Amino acid sequence: MSTIEHVEETSEDAPDAPAKKFVKLSVTIDEAEFDRDIDNAFKAIAKEVKLPGFRQGKVPRKVLEARIGLATAREQALRDAVPHYLADAVREHDIDLISTPNIEFTGGSESGPVSFDAMCEVRPEITVPGYGGLRVELPSPDATQADVEEAVQAELRRQGTLVDVDRPVQSGDQVTLTIAATRDGEPVPGLNTEDWLYQVGNGWVAPGFDNELLGASAGDELTFTATPNGTAEPADFVVNISKVQESELPELTDEWVSENLGEFDTIDDWEAALAERIGAAKLSQTRNQFVERTTAALAGLVDIEPPESMVQADLQGRVQNTVQQFQAQGISIDQWLQVTGQDAASFVETLKVQSEKAVKVDLALRAVGTAEGIEVTDEDLNAEYARIGMQVRQKPTEVRKAYEKNDAVTDLTAQIRKTKALDWLLEHVEVVDEEGHPIDRALVMGKTEEHDHDHGDHDHDHDHDHPHDHDHPHDHDHDHDHEGHQHD
Repeated sequence: MSTIEHVEETSEDAPDAPAKKFVKLSVTIDEAEFDRDIDNAFKAIAKEVKLPGFRQGKVPRKVLEARIGLATAREQALRDAVPHYLADAVREHDIDLISTPNIEFTGGSESGPVSFDAMCEVRPEITVPGYGGLRVELPSPDATQADVEEAVQAELRRQGTLVDVDRPVQSGDQVTLTIAATRDGEPVPGLNTEDWLYQVGNGWVAPGFDNELLGASAGDELTFTATPNGTAEPADFVVNISKVQESELPELTDEWVSENLGEFDTIDDWEAALAERIGAAKLSQTRNQFVERTTAALAGLVDIEPPESMVQADLQGRVQNTVQQFQAQGISIDQWLQVTGQDAASFVETLKVQSEKAVKVDLALRAVGTAEGIEVTDEDLNAEYARIGMQVRQKPTEVRKAYEKNDAVTDLTAQIRKTKALDWLLEHVEVVDEEGHPIDRALVMGKTEEHDHDHGDHDHDHDHDHPHDHDHPHDHDHDHDHEGHQHD
């Protein structure tokens, strides 16, 4: 038997912070039912006890009770059985846990019926006023004349001829460099090279590096200090310039296009093809940013601090995933931090910002689903079982049974509902370019006849972990912020 009571708790350390949402479950276990749990505890103990005249694991309960006492088995039963009674109560009252409950026994620790209270922190339900009027700025999917001209010049430079020049280095020159970079006398990995051909102005090495080259000449040796890109610690550079060259570009004519770009006969044909290719690439970029910027705008409407328990759970998942990714590449996280000049604290803090956004998006999408009356049908669930089945190479019926066995259907339903809420947002958000000009949403979402793309081009799909990997239903939440993973 269990009862539920809703409570709020305000932090004494931060009285202005939003109250945490809790429910208190009060559970009472029938004495006869708990005696079966004690019996199971004795069976488990019997497997570990050796007594003369009995096979291991076959010592009767009465014999064990006489030898070790009832208290030992009762304590074992409390450890083993209470989590199951708690899970049953959580399921019965449909409690959306976001952290491990705190349990306090109120009776039966030593004898009689067992009862306990469980304080369960639950996911807060919020509202997000203004979600229906979101405005999202995206890169324009249209190729401009400047884009085409830049592509033309890039191709001309690629087919240009390098010639030596007897003058100081200018931006755009190709220089041949020998670089030695050290920290505390030790070489910096990846920054020591000989006879490297580098185009001044690319900014590939470090802020200020290219400025040091400007005005220098072939034969010069430069010494300076700069902070390499992607690192936080400065390095000492010694750079020798052995050659300075500039590119002589070919003259752009229809004849040159026909001879060097065989699929085109004229400049106009080539530029038209460039515009189409650039437009397709910019459209892809726009689509790739559509979901992220929409969810970022939605998160900006959330005016409460995300629950710390949810943030920490998500953060733990992000850290674990990052470490595993590096390990899969044969790199330790310590090595990576050293090379990039970061410390563990700053690295984790960066991930925590992402986790805070992920939690806000989770809460906001649920709020949109509630406000719009979005429901998940049996057809939606069956389609998801089929999709997951394709990923894990199992029949949809087997996937469904696994989810049901692990009490994970409720979590899966919530994820599908959040996906449908995001779909609603993507269908209603105002989309503009950097200058405020409207962008065709149908084009971005791949719904025009001219661009016959699947709706999934704005990829907001989610890989739901298979429930075989979970022992508890609330270990089964997933990221829905379309940039990482939610493990709350």
